[in-house]
Amino acid sequence: MRKSFIMGLLMFLLSVPVMAQMKYSQQYQQYFDTYKDIAIEQMKRYHIPASITLAQGVLESAAGRSELALKGNNHFGIKCHGWTGRTVYHDDDENNECFRAYKNAYDSYEDHSVFLTSSVRYSSLFQLKQTDYKGWARGLKACGYATNPRYAIQLIDIIQLYKLYEYDEGKSHGKSAVSFGSMPSHRVYEFNKNYYVIAKAGDTYRTIGAEFGVSYKKLAKYNENERDARLEEGEFVWLEKKRRNAPKEYKNRPHVVRGGESMYTIAQRYGIRLKYLYKMNNLTPDYRIKVGDVLRIR
Repeated sequence: MRKSFIMGLLMFLLSVPVMAQMKYSQQYQQYFDTYKDIAIEQMKRYHIPASITLAQGVLESAAGRSELALKGNNHFGIKCHGWTGRTVYHDDDENNECFRAYKNAYDSYEDHSVFLTSSVRYSSLFQLKQTDYKGWARGLKACGYATNPRYAIQLIDIIQLYKLYEYDEGKSHGKSAVSFGSMPSHRVYEFNKNYYVIAKAGDTYRTIGAEFGVSYKKLAKYNENERDARLEEGEFVWLEKKRRNAPKEYKNRPHVVRGGESMYTIAQRYGIRLKYLYKMNNLTPDYRIKVGDVLRIR
């Protein structure tokens, strides 16, 4: 009994310093204030908890101050793995390893989402609830995202200390440090040599067109939709004519169809004109896609 008690006491004492390591950091808070809206937007599109995205981003990039973040805008430590875009080299598990490099931090966040959603390795995570950040943290570690044995614990500690779980409800509090000019209503994002906004509840092409000085008729045409179509919250609205295909870096990265998607929503997601998405995949407009279909987007 005494031996058992002593062993238990030792285990407790050993755990105290580990628990005490996580302290509030103003740099971490500034990072979350800067990127929280992007994380929420990614969550609405890809169903990855915003809290997980932010915790991974701040941890992997040292709050945006790591060598990879500064040299290559890589906030998630994603290695090349067939990447055809710009690269940077950095010592990690081995010396001089190849890592992906991005034009800006937003592209890093976007690629992180695509990386998780397009890999079979992480498919089990998407069976979890969007609010189950603990399950996601443990699942990422179990799936091999990081080699650090405390990776899941670190993510959970960060999420709890900074209350990042509040963002998993899709709400952003306070003013974000990332913005586009002085426009108060919609944030403008750039992708595929084009610009888009994320529709909010109650939006129409008329209201968005009025905000940006674009004819609502043209806006509907750019988005291949009816002029008076009802926009769903979280829907992409492109502000210019969409492209023929996705960016070059998607050449060898097909899209795997998930539940609830359609050819139209996929075309919107990548900023591709619908007819070219059908054409690239040798499909006719009457084809009904199904979960698991693999589609070329470039």
